[in-house]
Amino acid sequence: MPRATSEKFARLHQAAAKSNKAPTTLQVGGSSKGYQTASGSGSTSKSSGAGNPLFNTERFGQHILKNKAVAQAIVEKANLKPTDSVLEVGPGTGNLTVLILEKAKHVTAVEADPRMAAELVKRVQGTPEQRKLDITVGDFVKAELPFFDVCISNTPYQISSPLVFRLLSHRPLPRVAILMFQREFALRLTATPGTEFWSRLSANVQLYAKVDHIMKVSRNNFIPPPNVESSVVRITPLSPPPPVRFEEFDGLTRILFTRRNKTCRANFQASGVEKMMKDNWSQWKREQKAQGKTSMDVDEEDTIDAKEAIEEILTKSWLLRCTTRKDDSR
Repeated sequence: MPRATSEKFARLHQAAAKSNKAPTTLQVGGSSKGYQTASGSGSTSKSSGAGNPLFNTERFGQHILKNKAVAQAIVEKANLKPTDSVLEVGPGTGNLTVLILEKAKHVTAVEADPRMAAELVKRVQGTPEQRKLDITVGDFVKAELPFFDVCISNTPYQISSPLVFRLLSHRPLPRVAILMFQREFALRLTATPGTEFWSRLSANVQLYAKVDHIMKVSRNNFIPPPNVESSVVRITPLSPPPPVRFEEFDGLTRILFTRRNKTCRANFQASGVEKMMKDNWSQWKREQKAQGKTSMDVDEEDTIDAKEAIEEILTKSWLLRCTTRKDDSR
């Protein structure tokens, strides 16, 4: 047994308990010649995993993709190059991983469930491409991410939003991400202004990336089958990204989408918004002064009327009486 996979992964077969330990990265890599479920039988029927405790994945929000054709289609959508390094989040038993390894130079797989990581290791041991795979066992949100060109993920539902925004904030930016989500989350990512699913999430993501809905995936393609349908989206980060701080833009959309039936003017007139805008202005001045970009006196009392300034901006941009509700596409 290869040194990198023997002692360390023997412990992964033991029952997992919640831990605050940092994720652990292990070089174990590989690609499988066959396409198999965790049982190794190659069966993709619902009964193959019905009695297997390995598929009790509720704690991690995972549903194992069992349909080879769907997995193949997802990998093909990524247009992988032989020189690509790929980040895979939630590899499960490796049904996507082995297909990615056939096309990419290297794969880093981040898996929260030690049982799944152990199954993936058993699957790839002794294969020609074994050295091409690193597995990080732990929470993706806390994991230190390496350089990667492409991200592919059958995303655990509970980390959908953190995954998207972490990818968009990663530097250097990946070329593309092919991600599977719950159908409703995918529709919110791809929604356009004035449509039913247009939301704060839509606006925040589409400022920094082009998002396309590329395929639907039925719940029957998973073990265990989820309660909802799924979709695959393509996220292509804008490079270079727009010169807008995410925290500032997120604060703006939070104001606008909190009360969707109210006009933009009414949302900015809500309690506490004017004070927050003044505080943000003062903080911006301090930052500019610290960077030597302004000669303004940061301690001088502002004469700017925040309410009047907001009114002027909304009037000039034709947004004064617009809303963020679904039937208002102005």
